[in-house]
Amino acid sequence: MRGLGQRSLEYFVFVLALTLISVLGADQASADLRIKRDPGGLISGHMQAFAEVRNTGQAVVIDGPCYSACTLVLGMVPHEKICVTRRARLGFHAAWAYAPDGSQVMSESGTAHLWRVYPQHVRNWITQKGGLSRKMLFLSGGELASMYRSCR
Repeated sequence: MRGLGQRSLEYFVFVLALTLISVLGADQASADLRIKRDPGGLISGHMQAFAEVRNTGQAVVIDGPCYSACTLVLGMVPHEKICVTRRARLGFHAAWAYAPDGSQVMSESGTAHLWRVYPQHVRNWITQKGGLSRKMLFLSGGELASMYRSCR
């Protein structure tokens, strides 16, 4: 349970940061969201936060690890509004949920939802790497730079 508490705190801080950015940057379309270290978390929370980023017209700079639900940014924010630095590293895996006994089990519906949100070129890459599973698939370096523009 201790790990769950830390993850909940990280999720809260992430949503709070996105909320503050969207409120403070609502009149500044040039205000960027910089993702430096997002371990993921709840799909619904990330979808809501990235929808807000999209609606305010903000750009997204991926400048470090963006794992799990964080990767939804690729389908929620327009492609031309996303750039990556050399430190960007995306991590993809199947969605999971807690079973009644507290163990983690794969969520078919959550995984299907992730799949629907990802853009086609990302789905193609995931398919080439074996698909979404418990194993984390990492996208970085030249492969990532071939899909998204580099930040200036």
